[in-house]
Amino acid sequence: MKLKREFIEKLPKTDLHVHLDGSLRLSTIFDLAKDQNVKLPSNDPQELKKIVCCGKDCKSLDEYLKAFKVTLSVLQTKQSLKRAAYELAEDAAKENIRYMEVRYSPILHMQKGLKLTAIIDAVLDGLFSAEKDFNIKTGVIVCGIRNMDPETSLTLAELTVAYKNKGVIGFDLAGSEYNYPAKEHKEAFYLAINNNINITIHAGEAYGPKSIHEALHYCSTHRLGHGTRLIEDGDLLNYVNDHRIPLEICITSNLHSKSVKTLKHHPLSFYYDYGLRVTLNTDNRLVSDTTLTDEYMLAINKLGLEYTDVKHIIINGFKSAFIPYRERVVILNNALAELEAIEKSEMKGKIKIEEKM
Repeated sequence: MKLKREFIEKLPKTDLHVHLDGSLRLSTIFDLAKDQNVKLPSNDPQELKKIVCCGKDCKSLDEYLKAFKVTLSVLQTKQSLKRAAYELAEDAAKENIRYMEVRYSPILHMQKGLKLTAIIDAVLDGLFSAEKDFNIKTGVIVCGIRNMDPETSLTLAELTVAYKNKGVIGFDLAGSEYNYPAKEHKEAFYLAINNNINITIHAGEAYGPKSIHEALHYCSTHRLGHGTRLIEDGDLLNYVNDHRIPLEICITSNLHSKSVKTLKHHPLSFYYDYGLRVTLNTDNRLVSDTTLTDEYMLAINKLGLEYTDVKHIIINGFKSAFIPYRERVVILNNALAELEAIEKSEMKGKIKIEEKM
């Protein structure tokens, strides 16, 4: 059957790779700037959208990251962080994302004197409030930053350990990838791993398979953020496949950051056909001007995914969640039941239409 947007939107889904500071509502940026007396690059919504939303003319990951200067300028108070987290969960719930892992680096929100603990508490407060109001479960992934001093990553790993079982479910390494190897931050990952923290690392996005190798073998990552260039090393690709290491694929973002030249060069279809555990995610809803439904529709219309493929990738997302196994089984079974009910409803509707004809 032809997969329509409305059908994909109502399917239960996960978003395992979404950045808080890249996923604000444009209207919220204006509200927060007014409340905090922050000067924006433009007061015109269309002009600001051009500044913070990436397009096909973006030349690199480093250029893609420039938009965060604007979003971070209004995310320096507890109120703004709580609101951004709440609204992100609300937006996700509207397209039936049942489970979402929100990542960000608290160190980037200290410009006005907030303590790291206050920053974490504010985001968790916003997400917990959203969980009460909407049908969604969330977790937080704390990000170290590649292009900062490794000591900073260690501090953030310590923060992650302190908030384990309090809403924080993982540790990441984000930021400019080229010339900033993950292995320089291995002390932070050693601490996290020794405290049984889940690990995901941005790797193979702006740099090749060597970056993925370091994420796996120096930092013991459990998932790979993007992994777009894994296809360049068949031996490493087979290692990832054999060990069922999930890939957090973000198609639109990969195009914007020039991780892939064009959509037809994106390896998602090959990864999926070869048997890798791929998941689909938004990365940055604002900066990439996308939703999770958009990402699925892109994969369907441009990369040839059919419903069976979509369902399999959705299931991969629930299987790859950074929550305890028993909880993961519950949300996966709930999703499978919901998928079955939607499938039956669709088939029933199709039969009625055929009877009328």
